[in-house]
Amino acid sequence: MAAPTKKKKRSTLKRIRQNARQAAVNTLGRSSARTAVRAARKAIASGAADAKATVAAAASALARAAKRGAIHKNAAARRRGRIARAAAKAKKA
Repeated sequence: MAAPTKKKKRSTLKRIRQNARQAAVNTLGRSSARTAVRAARKAIASGAADAKATVAAAASALARAAKRGAIHKNAAARRRGRIARAAAKAKKA
C-alpha cells in the first residue's frame, strides 16, 4: 500500500520556486565560466595574440561564478591558477 501524500505547505512551494530559480542562475554562471575557460585554453594552445586578454576574461568569469556561489571559491582559484600557469608556460616556450 502506498503512503498517503500530504498537501504541500506554502513555504514548501515557495522554496521549490526559489530553488528552481537559483539552480538556473547557478547553471548560467557555471556555463559562462566554463565557456570562458575553454576559450582561454584554445587561445593559449593556438598562441593567439589576444591570449592574455582571454585569460583575464576567464579569470574574471571564474571569480564572478565563485562570488555568486555557482562554484566554490577554492575551485575557482585553482582553475584561475591553472590557466595562468598554462599561459605563462606557453609564453615562455
